[in-house]
Amino acid sequence: MKQKFKTSWLVVMAAVITLIGFVQPGTTYAQIDIEAESAILVDGNSGQVLFEKEADLALPPASMTKMMTEYLVFEAIEEGDITWETTTRISDYPYSISADSTFSGVGLKQNKDYTVRELYEAMAINSDNATTIALAELIAGSEGEFVKMMNKKAEEMGLKDYQFVNSTGLPNSSLGDNHPEGTKPDANNLMSARAAALLAYHLVNDYPEALEISSITETEFDGQQIHNWNWMLPNMPGYLSQYGYKGMDGMKTGYTDLAGYCFTGTAERDKSRLISVVMKTDSEEARFEETRRLLDYGFQQFEQQELYPAGHQKDDKADLPVAKGKEKQVGIETGEAVQAMIKNGEEDKYKLNYIISEDKLNDEGKLTAPVEKGEQVGTVELVYNGENSYGNILDGQQDEKSIPLVATGAVEKANWFMLTLGAIGDFFGDIFNSAVDTVKGWF
Repeated sequence: MKQKFKTSWLVVMAAVITLIGFVQPGTTYAQIDIEAESAILVDGNSGQVLFEKEADLALPPASMTKMMTEYLVFEAIEEGDITWETTTRISDYPYSISADSTFSGVGLKQNKDYTVRELYEAMAINSDNATTIALAELIAGSEGEFVKMMNKKAEEMGLKDYQFVNSTGLPNSSLGDNHPEGTKPDANNLMSARAAALLAYHLVNDYPEALEISSITETEFDGQQIHNWNWMLPNMPGYLSQYGYKGMDGMKTGYTDLAGYCFTGTAERDKSRLISVVMKTDSEEARFEETRRLLDYGFQQFEQQELYPAGHQKDDKADLPVAKGKEKQVGIETGEAVQAMIKNGEEDKYKLNYIISEDKLNDEGKLTAPVEKGEQVGTVELVYNGENSYGNILDGQQDEKSIPLVATGAVEKANWFMLTLGAIGDFFGDIFNSAVDTVKGWF
């Protein structure tokens, strides 16, 4: 009897274990264990952080530094300082880097014109250091001046926990006497995973064309084939195809002895884009394996959902008072649908918060007529009330993608006669109320 009970108990336990194994991850709110010194996973559309591990730890980013150089190249093109067809020649400094096979993936020639596009592709696809320096010199005159631009742009972007000392991500000690002017000879670039994700966020959203280039698996440069170090791109050649990941189209790998193996990756599926960063993994394979786990976690556990439609009104704040108008109030509603990456089973853990623009209100906290239908009076904030809130990498920055809060109708300005009557009424109303208060005081 005892043996029979024991057997039955084992069967029940096996069934329980089996059931646990098949529970959907989103219903248990289970987290993942990423084998990297630092990591982060971000919604590439909103900046919402979906997972993080020591994300504010500043570490050497190695060639992930080049994402800032890429951004500044696109910005220089946008501002008309250079074009893709602008040509430049290679100075002694990048030429010496190019001649050292440990530093560069392509061999550059002097007394030859290279286009910006050629140099950029070698940098973004093959992670070439010499072409990166050549671009920095073209844009700023010297790498030292370019480093100033990098740090200034990082501040404008709102990056935290960063330090740029050169354009490539190499240790300054490897550059010898060529280390950029104004930087220390033993200095290193530094970035946290959060800063790297925010940099990638700006690069992806401000200059989507960067993804068209970062997704190229191989191309020709100066008569030779160069290959992408991002093994997770679909259609990688040979044995690398086993690392291919659906939707992967960027962004930048990195490696030095001090940094270990790093990778900022981004993939898009069903209009949902994720950005992941892993820093200081143990091997070249590990940085892609851990990135896969991060992205799988994001795509499997989160879904882009519309929580509130355009035109939604909060019951407790459906209108705003209006001064000097034919009506005394006007309705307010969401100008667009409110969408977010929602974790499985957490749809009910969100609420809307209205942020009224202060410059729209008078001293009494009222809108001043006239008010136009559809006029933006503020923005809408989606607030998460669950247990695992990691915030947003934008961290209070003004986001062009913020949802507008708008007026549901128009309120015309009242004519001078009505305004005068209103002022008289307010005047006598104040006298009456003051008299009532006085009389009350007698008793």
